[in-house]
Order: sequence, then structure tokens, then C-alpha cells
Amino acid sequence: MAEWDRWDVKKLQILRTLRDRGTVTATAETLRMTPSAVSQQLTNLARQLGVQLLEAHGRRVRLTDAAHLVLRHAEAVFAQLERADAELAGYLQGEAGEVRVGAFSTAVPALVVPAVQRLRTDRPALEVRVREAEAAEAYELLSAGDVDLALSLAAHAPTARDPRFTRVPLLADPLDVALPAGHPRAAEPGLRLADLSGEPWIFGGSGPWSEITLTACEAAGFVPEQAHSASGWTAILAMVEAGMGVALVPRMAAAERRSGVVMRVLSADQPRRHVVAAVRRGAEEGAGVAHVLEALRAVVAGRTRDLSDLLK
Repeated sequence: MAEWDRWDVKKLQILRTLRDRGTVTATAETLRMTPSAVSQQLTNLARQLGVQLLEAHGRRVRLTDAAHLVLRHAEAVFAQLERADAELAGYLQGEAGEVRVGAFSTAVPALVVPAVQRLRTDRPALEVRVREAEAAEAYELLSAGDVDLALSLAAHAPTARDPRFTRVPLLADPLDVALPAGHPRAAEPGLRLADLSGEPWIFGGSGPWSEITLTACEAAGFVPEQAHSASGWTAILAMVEAGMGVALVPRMAAAERRSGVVMRVLSADQPRRHVVAAVRRGAEEGAGVAHVLEALRAVVAGRTRDLSDLLK
């Protein structure tokens, strides 16, 4: 008979967090434990399983092949426990409950807030708590159990093969170019991104938006000259309005439009950023998470129609 008590779920979670965070100290901070407690728990798990889980690597430790084997099987256990937890919550709470959502800045007003408003009417007993987070940070919060659903950019998310998460594509958000109202190309038909290769550009100095702008321009055959750096749409569009440069702006941020800025839909080589939702694998079967995902899809469907009309 198998010795099931060797497979301690709490200790396996610690091992998984160490794999994800890289160091004992970072693992302890994530799990709100002391480093010595983390080390002790992992030593006990290795003793229970009868295999070496960690090995010295300079001043740090790294997982052994046996540890990776253990975690491959543990991921299936974690997913099944998420399903059980979701089903039990639905059984106990019915339509009530709480779903914690982590989302990047432009997704909060464009997607999450309208979804919460829909749910207040359709599912009034379901409480949604929102936490703004950078696109990559949302997955860290999801992995640590601090949120139940994360909205992020696909370019900065774990791969679809990551066994920890179930990813749900939500939106291919077009990127339009913002030009000063008096710009010579503001009314030019058939405008392409490559036509703006000689312009001064405004985008963030680092992070997702910098990478998205650089990638889009490089795909169009040029490297943009960064004249000014900003990360907030209010600041970026204010500089465009003042004639200080041009910028790529996601259509989800269209609410920030200013009277002195012309938004142009690019022809042929329209770049896009892909927005995805993610939950811990198995949790998508919970009633609360399913309702939030349903509301987000409805908002995306409506918003896609509205924003297309807005730029006609």
C-alpha cells in the first residue's frame, strides 16, 4: 500500500515556491515564514520522500532532478485541490463568495470596473476585490494565493504550458498612433507605422510598454528615437498634444483622449497587445471565478464594438 502521508501538501507548496522564487529568503518572504522554517520544512519533506531535494550551488541552493520530478506530479495534486476547493465553495456559498482580481492599470477602468458593475446587478451576493498590479506582478500574486484571477499581457505571462495556471484569452487590443492635431500626417490616408520612423517618440523608459513599443516599431522596420519617457497615459498624451512627439496608445486607453490629439488607426501593420486572464489551474471551475470571467468576456465584446465605432 502506498504511503500517502509522505506527500505533505504544505511542504510541497514550499518547494514549488522555492522553484518559482529562486532563493530561500525570497520563498520565506512570499510565504511569510522565516528562512530557517523554510529550510526545516524542506529538510523534513526530503526525509519523508526519501530523496534529496536540494543541492548546494555556490552560496545558494537549487532543486535536484528528483525535486523537479516530485513537482511535476504535485502540480496535478494542486490543480485537483483547487477544483475541490472551488466546488466546495460553490456548494457552501451558492452564488455568494469573494473573488480577488489583480489587473494592470489600463485593464482596471476598461475591463474590471465595468465587469464589477455588471456583477452587482447579475450576482449581487458575489463580492469582487480589485488590486492594481503590474502585468508581470499579477502572476506572482496569483501564484502566492493573494489573488484568484489575474489580468495580464500575454507577452509578460508564463507560457500556456505552465502547469500552475489556466490562461483565458480575452482581447487582442489594437495599438493606435497618437499624433498632435496639427501634424502633417494627421489626416494622411493609409498611414503605416513605418511612415513615422523619423518622428520623435514618447514611451516608457522600461517595463512592458517600452518593450511593446520597441517590438512594434522594429517589426515595422525601424528603431524609434525616444525623445521623452513617460509611463502614464495622461502624461504621454499631454506631451503629444504639445507637439513633443508621437506615441503608440492601446485602444483600451482611448478614454484618455485629448482634444489636441488625433488618434489614427494604422493600415496593414496594425500592432496589437494580447490581454489574458489566468487562474490557478482547477480554480476556473469555481462558480465565483466563472462568473467574473463571464462578465469580463461580456465587457470585452461590448467594448470592442464601442471602441471601433469611436475611431471611425
